[in-house]
This record gives sequence, C-alpha cells and structure tokens, in this order.
Amino acid sequence: MNVLVIGANGHTGRHIVKELSGSSQHFVRAMIRKTEQAKDMEDLGARPIVADLEQDFSYALENVNAVIFAAGSGGSTGDDKTLTIDQEGAKKAVDYAKKMGIERFVMLSSMGADNPSSGPDALQFYLKAKGAADAYLKESGLNYTIVRPGALSFDEGKGKIEASTSIEDKSRDISREDVAKVLVDSLTIEETNHKVFEILSGDTLVEEALKNIQ
Repeated sequence: MNVLVIGANGHTGRHIVKELSGSSQHFVRAMIRKTEQAKDMEDLGARPIVADLEQDFSYALENVNAVIFAAGSGGSTGDDKTLTIDQEGAKKAVDYAKKMGIERFVMLSSMGADNPSSGPDALQFYLKAKGAADAYLKESGLNYTIVRPGALSFDEGKGKIEASTSIEDKSRDISREDVAKVLVDSLTIEETNHKVFEILSGDTLVEEALKNIQ
C-alpha cells in the first residue's frame, strides 16, 4: 500500500513510519509541518510531504490508498488547538479520503473517547474531540479501524498486547512502539475492518490479538 502517515513527526508517528518502511508491503509518505523535519523522515525510509492540518492539505492524500491518522495537538496546547487538530483536522482528513476514493483509514484515538465524562477533568475536552473525530470516521462510509490505546509509554515494544472492544482492567500502559505496530498491522488484517477497539500491553502477539478481537 501507499500509506500516508499524518502526524509522522510525533513520538508515535515516528514509530509508525519506521514500521511501515521496514515492510515490503508498503510505501510510506510522511506528512510533516516543517521542512526541517524532512531529513529525519527520509532517514526513517519515508518520502516527506510538508502540509498543515490547519490549512488545505488535500494534496498530501494524492496517490495514496491508505491513511494512518496519528496527529495530536500535544499536551502543552490549549483547547483551541485540540479542537483544530484532533477533531477538525481528523474530519478534514476523512473528507479528503472520501473525495479521493482512498481504500483504508486507520485512526489513532484514545481510551475514554467513547465516554469523555468518565476521564480526568483535564482530559475531558481532548477525549470529547477524539470521540467526535471517531464518530465522524465511523459514519463516513470508509473502511475504517479506530485504535484506542491506554496510557502511552516510551518503553521498548514487546510485540505483545491485549486487544478488545472494551478492556476491563485499564491500569496498564502500552508502549508507543507497540501502538505503531498495531496501527500498521491493522492496515492489512481484515478482522480489524470497521472495528473500534482498545489496546494495552499484554501477553498475545499483535497479529494474533488483532485477528481475535472480541
């Protein structure tokens, strides 16, 4: 697949780019905001494309047949950026994907996006924005997968996770590297098509876990 990674320069995005470029199945385009980030993306094996989620970035989706949306406004910005990037940026990406007939759309979401009021006060606006983006994708008619990890760590990936439509024990975290592998594997594992599921660190190999989501 020709895959566009939106949010390629983020902590998880870089792992996604590396995972894709290491696969003979995929050609990866890395969407970045600044030209000075291009060399890093090239070093990771991607073709960089400079575009801004707050502007028209439809050209970034030309000649691709799958999108991984992993962009986020980050913890240091206010609600306005969360709305612009995490919600409206994602919606624009969905609209462009529909217009261009893109086959596959994988969304990086978050645990709690389905019930923002249950999250910590400081995260509720973020979770609401993520939930709105998820709902928009589900209603789009695209072949989607929505992945909702719990707390993210910088630990080395283990290649083993727990994946379920709802995980009861949410006390564990998951490494960004393992999240990236889940997003990339979801592109081609049919059992993830039109699914929304949660992931945490676990004892099951990623591919097996994704093929047996309950």
